[in-house]
Amino acid sequence: MAAEGRLAGKSALVTGAGSGIGKAISVLFGREGAMVMAADINEEAASAVSAQIEDSGGEARPLRADTSNEEDVRAAIAAMVDAWGRIDILVNNAGIGGPQYSWDQVIAVNATGVFYGCLHGLEQMQKQGGGAIVNTASMAGLIGAFVPGSPGGFGYAYIAAKHGVLGLTKQFGLDGAPHNVRVNAICPGWIDTPLIAPVKEAQPMLDWAVQNTPMGRLGRPEEIAKAALFLASDDSSFMTGSYLVVDGGYTAR
Repeated sequence: MAAEGRLAGKSALVTGAGSGIGKAISVLFGREGAMVMAADINEEAASAVSAQIEDSGGEARPLRADTSNEEDVRAAIAAMVDAWGRIDILVNNAGIGGPQYSWDQVIAVNATGVFYGCLHGLEQMQKQGGGAIVNTASMAGLIGAFVPGSPGGFGYAYIAAKHGVLGLTKQFGLDGAPHNVRVNAICPGWIDTPLIAPVKEAQPMLDWAVQNTPMGRLGRPEEIAKAALFLASDDSSFMTGSYLVVDGGYTAR
C-alpha cells in the first residue's frame, strides 16, 4: 500500500498527530503512500497512530514533540532527515482550544509553534530543493464570532493566533516560492474533534454551532484530512500563500 498513492515515496511530519484532525491526516497520508512521522506531545497517542498506519501496511514512526518548544521542532525535523533523508511535507497542526487556556499558552502552541515549524521546515526544504507545508488555521482566523456563554467568542487568544497563522502562511509562502516550497493553510469550521469537547458537553452550544453552520452538521476530521492531502500533493502545485476554507458554509453567511 505504501508504494502507491498520491504521496508515494514522500516523507511527512504531522504535528498534533495523536487525535482529531492530526490523526485523520496522518492515517490518510499513510494510506496514500507517505512515510509518516506522527508527532504529538502525548507520546502514547503518537505511538497508537503510528501503529495504526503500520497495521494498515504503511510506514510510520512516532515522536514526542512540544511544538511550542523550538528545540523540539528542530529535533523533529532532524529526525525526519535521519529517518528518510528529507522532509517532503510538513503539517503544522498541533493546537489547543480557546477560553479555558491562558493567552500565553494558546499563542505559544497555535501561533509560535507554527512559526517554528515554518521557519525550520522551510530551511530544510530549501536545502533539499522543495517541499510543501500545510498549516492548520481555522475559520477563527477569518472572522470574530459571538458564541453564547463564551466571552471573546472562540477566545481572544485563539482568534489572534489563528489570524496570525494565515499571516505566517502568506509570508512564508512568498519566502518559499523561489525555492519550490509551497506553504498553504486550511481553515476548518466546527469539526467533531476533542478540541470542541466543551461545546459538545453543553447541548445548547452544540445546537447553536450546528444551526449556524449552513450544511447543518459538524464536519468530520477526515474531511479536513482530504483538504490537507490536496495541499500536500502535486495536485495543488500552483498554489502557495493561500488557504482552503472547509467550514460547511459558516463564514459565507
